[in-house]
Amino acid sequence: MRHGTLRRSYSLRMKRAGRLLFVTVPLLAVAACFAVPGEGGDGSRAKDGAAASEARAAGLDAPEKKELAQRIVSSAENSSLDWREQYDYVEDIDDGRGYTAGIIGFTTGTHDLLVLVERYTKSHPDNGLARYLPALREVDGSESHEGLGSGFVAAWKAEARKAAFRKVQDAERDRVYFDPAVRLAKRDGLGALGQFIYYDAMVMHGPGTDPGFYGIRKRALEEADTPAEGGKEKAYLDIFLDMRRKTMKAEGRGDTSRVDTAQRSFLYDGNLDLHTPLKWKVYGQPYEVK
Repeated sequence: MRHGTLRRSYSLRMKRAGRLLFVTVPLLAVAACFAVPGEGGDGSRAKDGAAASEARAAGLDAPEKKELAQRIVSSAENSSLDWREQYDYVEDIDDGRGYTAGIIGFTTGTHDLLVLVERYTKSHPDNGLARYLPALREVDGSESHEGLGSGFVAAWKAEARKAAFRKVQDAERDRVYFDPAVRLAKRDGLGALGQFIYYDAMVMHGPGTDPGFYGIRKRALEEADTPAEGGKEKAYLDIFLDMRRKTMKAEGRGDTSRVDTAQRSFLYDGNLDLHTPLKWKVYGQPYEVK
């Protein structure tokens, strides 16, 4: 079951995003150098501390954490942990954005699907979707299917069997959603959970300001300081999720479980580094990653 995305604005105005992030890794590294070895003389405490610091510094862009992020998002978007099954997905989910397609819910009405096909065509001009570029440009910003229809759906599914098209989908997901979310979360002093919370908000609401991801963050900043500003990480993320939930309600989404019984659960468990094993529920369906 595809639950889809809802994106509003693509104006990328970012306020207060460029603050200097002070991290504790160098201090921990120095402390490790001067640590007193524990019993047995092996310095295990210093080693454990350095390892924990390194794991936190890696963040959501570490390969295993990034894979975990895609699985959690997929549980909410697709009711499945197998996000790789979604490359060939294409359907109108009646959200006013035309066709929703691919691994992250690119849509014909919000520009990102058009950019995806344009980029793919630039490197693979003879692909089966290239003929639909004029129609995609015409319907961009609307829910219209004019010039697309069953032929476009069949072409998308056919291209999705090709490694090259899957690679382009991965690249666009990272360029538009994953990388900006993780980069900004790190600047805000957030660990892997906070980086995921930003990423999931970016996926659902788009990189817009009214009421997209940047709008949600702006409202959160009015209520709480980020860790980079000296605030408490858990308190800031709790406020961010409050703002996210209000946005979902305002958009007419009756079910907010991807916040309430997934991300908020991880937060209240104190799992700021998104360590496994994880258990959560979305739309009442339980999931587990060991």
